[in-house]
Amino acid sequence: MRYKRLGGTGLYVSELCLGTMTYGGKGFWEVIGKLGLDAVADQLRLAVDAGLNFVDTADIYHEGESERLLGAAIAKLGLARDSLVVATKVRGRSGPGPNHVGLSRGHILDAIDGSLRRLKMDHVDLYQIHGVDPVTPMEETLDALDQVVRAGKARYIGFCNLPAYKAAKALGLSERRGLARFVSAQMFYAIAARDIEREIVPLAAEEGLGILPWSPLAGGLLSGKFKEGEEGPSGARRTQFDFPVIDKARAWACVAAMRPIAASRGVSVAQVALAWLLSRPHVTSVIIGARTQEQLVDNLAATNLALSADELAQLDKVSALPLEYPGWMVEFQAGDRFVDGSVK
Repeated sequence: MRYKRLGGTGLYVSELCLGTMTYGGKGFWEVIGKLGLDAVADQLRLAVDAGLNFVDTADIYHEGESERLLGAAIAKLGLARDSLVVATKVRGRSGPGPNHVGLSRGHILDAIDGSLRRLKMDHVDLYQIHGVDPVTPMEETLDALDQVVRAGKARYIGFCNLPAYKAAKALGLSERRGLARFVSAQMFYAIAARDIEREIVPLAAEEGLGILPWSPLAGGLLSGKFKEGEEGPSGARRTQFDFPVIDKARAWACVAAMRPIAASRGVSVAQVALAWLLSRPHVTSVIIGARTQEQLVDNLAATNLALSADELAQLDKVSALPLEYPGWMVEFQAGDRFVDGSVK
């Protein structure tokens, strides 16, 4: 297991992060997973023994049950709090009222206290806004997050699922107002879903943000268990909850390209998909989630798979994004300026 700095901070996180969306069994989340305390503790022990020190959850996963189970599992295993980097999120609905959702000051301050109670912790290491709140001004959200950091309830803040322009605006506001700034971007990113390379990846490089890909196997679609034109394995998450949204034609092309590589290496297609992500220099930590111990063991093994230059070139070609405006215009106009840092 390798460790990388989280953005521009001095905090090091493992290149794989344990996702907890399968912990619980409440509401529609049961489709994704319904692991109880013993299974959660077994997963956490396996991950920690493999060198993983980073765990990601959210207040809305299984109506808070994911956080409760994670905290209970940490206590059950007797893990030292300072040996783990724990991340959670705020934005989703936590109750029936109009103020039990969003990124208002009130909801953020209430939500962090709720998360800490469920986790049985006095702080989280990374507190992330879970997406866009079209109602609350960004200034209010950032002021509240800064208050959370200053109170010692979170060490760092990050964002999930924001458009690049909103993230850039937030970073500018934080700088001007002297507030805690985002250090990470948790975004949907997979070999067949490279959309963030258009704007989020360049923004992260410019601003020193750590990129944390979620759903690296696109909800299991890239695991190799699905085949084009077939329904898929009985009980599989994708057959019941077709999410996240992805270009299926590109996904099937990627799976077709990964199968011979996996076969020649004696590994799973899932490991190839994860190894491709781990090879990206802009990726800090890939979030993996599993419904079974066997899935987690397989995912963890991806850290031992180093794809060759030829293999990466094949996968890069089949998964490449078509250029969109203004991207193709930028490339056209910049052609006589710099190539790999050298003046033509």
